[in-house]
Amino acid sequence: MADAPMTPTDDVREAVRERYAAAARATADGAGCCSSVSLTDASGTEVFGNAVYAGAEVEGATADALGASLGCGVPTAVADLHPGETVLDLGSGAGADVLISARRVGATGKAIGLDMTDEMLALARANAEQAGATNVEFVKGHIEEIPLPDASVDVVISNCVINLSGDKPRVLREVARVLKPGGRFAVSDVIADEGMDDATRADMAQWTGCIAGALTRREFEDALTAAGLADIEIRETHRVHTHAASAIVRARKAGA
Repeated sequence: MADAPMTPTDDVREAVRERYAAAARATADGAGCCSSVSLTDASGTEVFGNAVYAGAEVEGATADALGASLGCGVPTAVADLHPGETVLDLGSGAGADVLISARRVGATGKAIGLDMTDEMLALARANAEQAGATNVEFVKGHIEEIPLPDASVDVVISNCVINLSGDKPRVLREVARVLKPGGRFAVSDVIADEGMDDATRADMAQWTGCIAGALTRREFEDALTAAGLADIEIRETHRVHTHAASAIVRARKAGA
């Protein structure tokens, strides 16, 4: 039987996977993550990566995990994590946010990192071992098809990953599915300006750099509502591009 044809979503996924696998390999080889993924804006200011953690509470994360971060914010700063909770990090990369979460939920809680890239998963597991974290798990899979049961996590976090998906509404439906009633969604993500030009959106290199695939504020709100999430809050934190900004996005699943 012939292989199924690649879909546009598959094309985006493979481009993202290869770029972030290259970043993980560069980190493992000591070349630094930004040898394959740019962390700066057009003016040279660091708007992604370790720089965004400056001044944040990062207890639990190793220096190596923070140094390999490719995120655009600090979702753990607004997730309001509590001991005993189960936290899921979508696109967990080198594991910094998982390790911070693991420290906050304590021995009775659990932090799960989901990533599709073998190289990143290997980095994350090494960082968890270095940190001595025993309440963490790193799972291979896609954020459009989260390999967890319904209503199994208290909090979903993510750091500049949802915008990389070729099917964002499906990601948010999966988020709603795995959240327990009353569960929380707290992510850092890139929000596109309404006037983002077509050339930027069409540029795959910008997409895998967290820009061109981003939703606008209105599109993100609509997708969250359609997925069944409420109490939506979107707050811009800093500009990352002429046509886009990093933002904290929060919501809640209805229930107890």
